[in-house]
Amino acid sequence: MPIHMELKRIIISEIHEQQVILLKEVDGDRNFSIMIGIFEATSIDRRVKHLPSPRPLTHDLVTGTIDALGGELRDIFISELRDHTYYAKLRIRQNGEMVEVDCRPSDAIALAVTASVPIYVSEDVIEEVTGE
Repeated sequence: MPIHMELKRIIISEIHEQQVILLKEVDGDRNFSIMIGIFEATSIDRRVKHLPSPRPLTHDLVTGTIDALGGELRDIFISELRDHTYYAKLRIRQNGEMVEVDCRPSDAIALAVTASVPIYVSEDVIEEVTGE
């Protein structure tokens, strides 16, 4: 059963290559962090702070492309943790069908923030990372 999560915090460090985002369970207390790159972290941070950009950024481009092709980004789903790597899917409704597209979790979360759609995480992933 997918667990509804929300972006709780973004930690951007100028001295480390890896940035951190913290996801928290919407209807519970569990949370976990994911290390991401600086581009994704700053993109997510810009969306959260509602900072405009003069031209569309990559996540704007993907969201616009989905819309232009008649799709609707419904949610993102962090589905798996394998060999210390998270896997995610964009879940897009198009022509009455649900299409899943493989995606890095950092890009998926940036798209979720851009398009204001829910973030879900597999119960198995949460159990593995939290030990609960």
